[in-house]
Amino acid sequence: MSTFGRSLSHKQRALTVSSPRLFDKSVSSPRFSRKSEVSRLFRVLIAIGSVVSFFLAIGGGYLYVLPNLTKSFHEENLVSFNGSDSFCDIFDGKWVVDNSYPLYNASECPFVEKGFNCLANGRTNGDYLKWRWKPRNCELPRFNVYHMLEILRNKRIVFVGDSMSRTQWESLICLLMTGVQDKGSVYEVNGNKITKLIRFLGVRFSSFNFTVEFYRSVFLVQHTWSSKYGIKRVRSTLTLDQLDDISDEWINADFLIFNSGQWWVPGKLFGVGCYFQVNSTLRIGMSIQTAFRTALETWSSWIDTKINPNRTRVFFRTFEPSHWRYLLIAMPSIQMNAFGSLSRKFLQIGAAI
Repeated sequence: MSTFGRSLSHKQRALTVSSPRLFDKSVSSPRFSRKSEVSRLFRVLIAIGSVVSFFLAIGGGYLYVLPNLTKSFHEENLVSFNGSDSFCDIFDGKWVVDNSYPLYNASECPFVEKGFNCLANGRTNGDYLKWRWKPRNCELPRFNVYHMLEILRNKRIVFVGDSMSRTQWESLICLLMTGVQDKGSVYEVNGNKITKLIRFLGVRFSSFNFTVEFYRSVFLVQHTWSSKYGIKRVRSTLTLDQLDDISDEWINADFLIFNSGQWWVPGKLFGVGCYFQVNSTLRIGMSIQTAFRTALETWSSWIDTKINPNRTRVFFRTFEPSHWRYLLIAMPSIQMNAFGSLSRKFLQIGAAI
């Protein structure tokens, strides 16, 4: 019994006062515990630092590579002319005198409006007809009417905008007519004379089975005359979140060329009692700049939802010189700058595709 008691006593003591190795595993000293926590914290910090460094490296590469890829992609879509290895930015250039111009005689073209036929109306100085656009680093190929007629065969070209768009439409028709032997095969589809009073004009080149159309929509969005029982100074409104009611006619064109801007001025809006409306709410205090931007967002959304990019090439241009003798004060320069980049963006999209 005494032997058993002593043996049990030794075992109990062994359990209560363990060896240093067992003691280290069960009840650590404060000093060792702090070292372990520091070690674990250090390893965690290293792991976090590695992850952060990884994402910084990826992000830096993204920021560096993507602009260069975008630039390369854009440059691949710029035009290279005359067998040159250098790319041609057709938006960077100036107007130069070319004595081989003009490319057509306006007096011989039946689709030029009488008011815009300067030579027929007695203008003696024809130097204004000699200007040609010259990109900075290349030469644009000269207009080849026979090649262009074949390109447009079985196509539908649609211009949408104000009178600046209409005169460009007229010029294209007159250019193309120089390559058509039978002038009678080119005609306005409804037998209408060219005038700003008609919202739709379409000229058909029957020998090549294509049409060049113009839709007058100076604001691109819906214009509505106000009720006589409404606010006295509000004679009409532009519904900025609705495209023009003739917009369905623009769909399924092979080429869509838009312009807007010349009418977004106080004299042609507030001066004639035209104000803005969004979500059926009249916005009398809305600025022209904000309204123009809202209208373009509506237009852009319509392009995204209604136009098939595999079928239709879309071009957009904003402000251009007036075709009147006096200068129109359009918008303050800050507003012009706000939309200059937008115009260039859409032009680049049009050129790329």
